[in-house]
Amino acid sequence: MSKTLIAILGVIGLLLVIALIIVGWVTSTYNQLVSLDEMVNQAWSQVENQYQRRYDLIPNLVETVKGYAKHEREVFTQVTEARAKVGQITITPEVLKDPQAFARFQQAQDALSSALSRLLAVAENYPQLKANENFLQLQAQLEGTENRIAVERRRYNEVVQRYNTYIRRFPANIIAGMFGFKERPYFRAVEQAQEAPKVQF
Repeated sequence: MSKTLIAILGVIGLLLVIALIIVGWVTSTYNQLVSLDEMVNQAWSQVENQYQRRYDLIPNLVETVKGYAKHEREVFTQVTEARAKVGQITITPEVLKDPQAFARFQQAQDALSSALSRLLAVAENYPQLKANENFLQLQAQLEGTENRIAVERRRYNEVVQRYNTYIRRFPANIIAGMFGFKERPYFRAVEQAQEAPKVQF
């Protein structure tokens, strides 16, 4: 064999090794992106499970309070309307990648939380209701669900933070851009949460 042929075969071998390294890196990075994307979707499904639990508890809670507080129609209407708006919004993993759709979902959930707070405040005015075993159980379940929602939202934000950090880091950001992996939105506190509550005695 001539020296030229050996040199050409050496260069080809080197190029093949480099190509295999690049393909291996791209494959590894892509698989990591898919894994993180699925972790975000799984964390989101846990958030949705807790929202569904709350959504299912609301009719029973409203009916129990209605039995005692018949003239509180405005509060019942607000809760019913807020629940209906939440029921109309479905967030799939694809829609979850859209920050505007995610913001609409969060606004609807925040409105429902606010309406539920007003409903529970109405219940404070009715001592017989506060002593009702069914109401107390529903209230405890709702409070537990709200705590679970907070925990799952925190876990979701942690997973989103890992995902967003990974897709923004070089050189993974090149692969993320090539395959359409985009940043995911975080749950944020409602604007009113930044204001100190007014306490009056």
